[in-house]
Amino acid sequence: METGPPEKRLRTASFSIHATRGLLRDQTSRRKTMTLCLVVAVALAIAGFTGFRSWLDPHQYPVRFLLFWGACGWVTVTALLLAIMDMLMLRIEARRAREELLEQAKKGKRSGE
Repeated sequence: METGPPEKRLRTASFSIHATRGLLRDQTSRRKTMTLCLVVAVALAIAGFTGFRSWLDPHQYPVRFLLFWGACGWVTVTALLLAIMDMLMLRIEARRAREELLEQAKKGKRSGE
């Protein structure tokens, strides 16, 4: 009985790196992820200050308290870093567009002489 070639196993780290690159490079995906992170962070903050207040008592449940607010902080920092990256990408695109426009203007000046 013949067996085919061994199946390639998907490496988790490689997949994660490629998925993250795709997410960061696409402006729409980056902004959707940023929005989702902000919505989750606000929902966690509201839940932590209202509904889960007794469940998150830092004197009774310190580990639960630290994990919950750590997760909330993690999501918030992720949204902040995505926003900074989006701003930097916009500046790069604007600089490229400005340089391209200057090049077109110089070419137009040269041909009009």
